[in-house]
Amino acid sequence: MFEKNDVIFSGRMGICRVEDITKLVESNTKMVSYYVLRSLVDKRVAYIPVEDHEVLLRELISKEEARRRIESGEKLEEMEKLEIQYVLEDAVE
Repeated sequence: MFEKNDVIFSGRMGICRVEDITKLVESNTKMVSYYVLRSLVDKRVAYIPVEDHEVLLRELISKEEARRRIESGEKLEEMEKLEIQYVLEDAVE
């Protein structure tokens, strides 16, 4: 489980900050916990269920992995490039 203020990778939004973890009511009045994610690239916001989500959510790659991926010369998607850039330049140790 991620915590408030964690910076993570979302398969749909790229690099995001967990702005909050909130509870919302589903149609059958059941309370469900949601991550409130804000994209660090374009400031979009998404609500993703904490459990049973269908979206890839993961920790950012390490600096070592970022360097390895650059050095490998493999073709990278735009979101992957942004993650590598963030990890190498913007992330706080």
